[in-house]
Amino acid sequence: MAKVTMADVASYAGVSKSTVSQYINKRYEYMGEDTREKIKLAIEELGYHPNYIARSLKQKKTSMIGIIVADIVHRFSTEICRSIEDYCFEHDYQAIICNADNNPAKERTYIETLRAKQVDGLIIFPTGQNTDIYAKMIEEDYPVVFMDRDIPGIEAPFILSTNVDSSFQAIQLFLENGHTNIAILTQPLTISTRKERMDGYKKALQAYSIDICEDYIISSEIENVKTALSKLFQKENPPTAILAGNDLVFLETLAFLQENHFRIPEDVSLIVFDNFPFAHLSNPPMTIIAQPAFEMGRKATEVLLKEINKESYQKEKIIYPCELIVRQSSIKKI
Repeated sequence: MAKVTMADVASYAGVSKSTVSQYINKRYEYMGEDTREKIKLAIEELGYHPNYIARSLKQKKTSMIGIIVADIVHRFSTEICRSIEDYCFEHDYQAIICNADNNPAKERTYIETLRAKQVDGLIIFPTGQNTDIYAKMIEEDYPVVFMDRDIPGIEAPFILSTNVDSSFQAIQLFLENGHTNIAILTQPLTISTRKERMDGYKKALQAYSIDICEDYIISSEIENVKTALSKLFQKENPPTAILAGNDLVFLETLAFLQENHFRIPEDVSLIVFDNFPFAHLSNPPMTIIAQPAFEMGRKATEVLLKEINKESYQKEKIIYPCELIVRQSSIKKI
């Protein structure tokens, strides 16, 4: 069976080939409802499939973007990707998602591969360790938006959140409930978000004239979190409160506490910095710092499409406030 062409659709619908092209590209401004219905029926009856490769060559755009996620396992990252994909669908774009595993070599490969596939732009959760390739994209005026993580010296659109202030608020809440032995757990301080949350922790202690105890600061790979906690709780003055730096750290912390029969909040008060799903249904319900992932994802895509379409926009760092959702069931007053 011969492949159905645009000319076949035009002949079947009794319209010109250019009118069919306008319909496929959703340029309906000067097209009556009857004409649109005729073309729609012709496409369905003939089983026509547009040649998107030829279309992209003609328009010099693929209507596809790439998303390079640092670690798709994080709930925050997943929510942002869903938001980006929703926005793309609403605007007739498609999204390709790649998971870099916080690996700069993998990130570099994905950037080069997606650009070779001629995606129209990229949204990147950067490792921060490929500054040369970031700078090259900016120099070439290639559409790119950086998500969640700041990179000093790179002049590009960034979508960020208030990590320092939010971490400060969490520690302040512990302090106001009488805690002074407060620990913070993060993954290694290789990216801006983790460093900023650590900064917020230290600033809060300093603001309340509490000495910073290095024993209470753990920056560890996920697989080593429980070992680090075990050493910490064997010390003479173990922490009475913990800020878990993200959802993965929290899960390891929770597993350690349960395995060692520590109760929340009777033995240890706990706050989670991340979009931990069903936190209100956990036992006990957990105090969290929630980031506006969906809003951040939509804004990143909105900015990227403006870049792609050469529309004017403010190239700046857009910083979204987080929300400290307090559930006293996870915090004990002492």
